[in-house]
Amino acid sequence: MQPLGLRTAIYPASDLEAGKAFFRDLLGIDPYFDEPFFVGFQVGGYELALNPNADPNEGVITYWGVPDAQAALDELLAAGAVHHGGVDDVGEGIKVATVTIVGGGIFGVIENPHFAVVAVPSDGPGR
Repeated sequence: MQPLGLRTAIYPASDLEAGKAFFRDLLGIDPYFDEPFFVGFQVGGYELALNPNADPNEGVITYWGVPDAQAALDELLAAGAVHHGGVDDVGEGIKVATVTIVGGGIFGVIENPHFAVVAVPSDGPGR
C-alpha cells in the first residue's frame, strides 16, 4: 500500500459543542463543516475533526489518503491487520476504512476525491 499522505485526524468528542468551542478558540478559526454528527476544521491543509459517536477508548484515529479505500483495506488485511471497520461511504464520494494493526493501534485510510494539498509557509519553527 502506498499512502498519499496524512489527511485527517478524528478525535472523540462526547460533548461536541465543548470540543468545537475548544478548537475554535485554540485555532482561531470556525469549522468548515459543522453538523451534529461531525465537525471538521481545516488546519494547514489537513483536517482536524470531532466525532461525537467515536469511542474515547480508541483515542484519535488518523486517516491516510489512498486512491482506493477498498483496495487499501484488502491489502492491509492481507498483510495481517485485523478488520475494524469496513469501507464506509461518508458522503460526497469520500470513503473510509479502519483496521487494527500489530500493537493494537487503529489505522485509517481515506479515499477523498476533494482533498488538495495546501501549501503552507516554509519559514518558522517546525516547518
